[in-house]
Amino acid sequence: MTEGVFGRESGHEQVVFCHDAATGLKAIIAIYSTALGPALGGTRFYPYASESDALDDVLALSKGMAYKNALAGLDLGGGKAVIIGDPATDKSEALLRAYGRFVQSLGGRYITACDVGTYVADMDQVARESRFVTGRSPEDGGAGDSSVLTAFGVFQGMRASADHLWGTPDLAGRRVGVSGVGKVGHILVEHLVEAGAQVVIADVSAPAIERVRATHPGVEVAEHPDTLLAAELDVFAPCALGGVLDDETVPRLRAKVVCGAANNQLAHPGIEKQLEERDILFAPDYLVNAGGVIQVSDELHGFDFARAKRKATALFDTTKAVFALAEAEGVPPVTAADRLAERRMSEVSRLRSILTV
Repeated sequence: MTEGVFGRESGHEQVVFCHDAATGLKAIIAIYSTALGPALGGTRFYPYASESDALDDVLALSKGMAYKNALAGLDLGGGKAVIIGDPATDKSEALLRAYGRFVQSLGGRYITACDVGTYVADMDQVARESRFVTGRSPEDGGAGDSSVLTAFGVFQGMRASADHLWGTPDLAGRRVGVSGVGKVGHILVEHLVEAGAQVVIADVSAPAIERVRATHPGVEVAEHPDTLLAAELDVFAPCALGGVLDDETVPRLRAKVVCGAANNQLAHPGIEKQLEERDILFAPDYLVNAGGVIQVSDELHGFDFARAKRKATALFDTTKAVFALAEAEGVPPVTAADRLAERRMSEVSRLRSILTV
């Protein structure tokens, strides 16, 4: 295990490089902030083209988790981990358990969970070597698949966006495009169909499309995610990988609202201003997709799904508060969300200076 200098340059508290030659493990754990508590964030297993690409991703994702956890009202900081490799061919029990040893070595500063390329069964393996694991199977007292409340939280954020823009949270009759119908996206489709929305989906995976169509044959299918992005929609919901909103795609958007589950949807700073200039309401991704971390964090108190769902339901009110602050201060919603998160991290961390018995 080696610690890089990148944490100091990026504002992170700690960045740890984890290598185990015998299992092929190459991982990076990034802790952005522990101002509110231990850093909680998932482990992404992905075939990055280079270690540099993996580092860029984990630094961005871990910072996003700090803001996400703060906005969700959790007493948790922000962190993230990435394992470099193809989960379809490189994942093994030994590799996951080796990774668990590195998580354990941080002594609870970082608590992990599922993310892209990792699942509940994987977290059960990691937990055989570490106490600091959430997103475990119900059989082991865990919350199970965190996609359930991730999708529910995005749905609440979408309702709040509709209420802010159109004066009602009702999505009946609204045309909603869901780009990416994998772990989270297909559950979001369930909520939208039940709400009476007109749903259009897109995914690069034919099996993912067929799974949705088998349950909801009335759902429309776009030719390609790029086609959906430029379609005539009320709401565009990016639910695949991040960076979908950039200098090329934003001018093509025709939706009035962007609200989805994907992390880091804005390709670079300044995109939020382009959205605002085009009168497109952007619901910050790290706000509305916090249902998953709310779900897994509840394991730390003895998991209760009803309690976790109540907390995720509150994302409707938090999203409304962000939009209200944005209007009051004349800033994009992302800026307003950042200010709320930073305010909470600053105010609560200050309390640590008060001595207790």
